[in-house]
Amino acid sequence: MKPANVKKITPVLCVPELEPCIEFWTGRLGFQKTTEVPEGDKIGFVILEKNGVELMYQSYSSVEKDNSAMAAVVRMGPTFLYVEVDDLDAVLTATQGAQIVMAVRDTFYGAREFGTKDPAGHYIIFAQLGVAQQ
Repeated sequence: MKPANVKKITPVLCVPELEPCIEFWTGRLGFQKTTEVPEGDKIGFVILEKNGVELMYQSYSSVEKDNSAMAAVVRMGPTFLYVEVDDLDAVLTATQGAQIVMAVRDTFYGAREFGTKDPAGHYIIFAQLGVAQQ
């Protein structure tokens, strides 16, 4: 059997409403909306992208309409993301005011990192590799 050729993996974070999360990624971290699907007077689905990195958000109500069998499961969250960056200090500045869930630390594997939450409560660990003080 020939193994599948995986070309890309993109996380889909499910949330009550997308607008605060979109602002978090676009306003603070410079992502752009590449796709937006309206749902009434709100946004039901969005793709955010920056430098080839892609992230999707979908509202609970949109999931319920798309696949009712998954509706209860998507509310079980949260999701955890590990995001490698080239300048942790810039991300610290950009996310100032967001809830910090892990203070800046140096790891045994050579990363300097900290953790925060997006407005929907998903955990994001930002890490700069190769800069930790051992």
